[in-house]
Amino acid sequence: MPHATASWLVDNTSLSFEQIADFCGLHILEVQAIADDTAATKLTGRDPVRAHELTQSEIEKAQANPDYRMKMTKGPEQVRRTKGPRYTPVSKRQDKPDGIAWIIRNHPEISDGAISNLIGTTRTTIAAIRDRSHWNIANITPKDPVTLGLTTQRELDSAVAKAAKATGGNADAQPTDTRLEGDREALLASLRAEREQQSRDVDSVGHHDDVIDPHSLFRS
Repeated sequence: MPHATASWLVDNTSLSFEQIADFCGLHILEVQAIADDTAATKLTGRDPVRAHELTQSEIEKAQANPDYRMKMTKGPEQVRRTKGPRYTPVSKRQDKPDGIAWIIRNHPEISDGAISNLIGTTRTTIAAIRDRSHWNIANITPKDPVTLGLTTQRELDSAVAKAAKATGGNADAQPTDTRLEGDREALLASLRAEREQQSRDVDSVGHHDDVIDPHSLFRS
């Protein structure tokens, strides 16, 4: 979440836009837009210190030297969890609907099964939120599940990548509806036949006009 990280650094440090852009892998104008609150979407800041991507001493070093470029901290090796729904602490379970709604809104290409594994919920709950029949839908606000602590950024990115691969790399591609092709061809064939018939009728009328009755030449 480079944009969310940049938002936090803008709000909580005196780092230059160039330093923030370099650390987050963004263009300096993107950081400027975040600082001016003119970015396309409103971002919730993501603390890179709490995420173990940056140390406070590294930030202070960069604040003291505008030419210094911060280095990301290499976090501890993540323990791979076993397959199956994620266990969510009781204190965070009330946040699940918000996290599910965020994924449905921002990554509609992710299947309900993948969301179930990410958040640790049932497909019934996901379907209810998707079709807005959930009993508490009026109070559900889409929120980043990573920020809520319901999943990790790595697992979310992996789910997005798998979904994109499954849809041929274009999640926004719409299926082509070929149901009308047969009707279209039939209509064109009918129009062609009608034009041909009209052409034959015109030729027939012209032919009759050109025929001369020999008896009429001798009538007085």
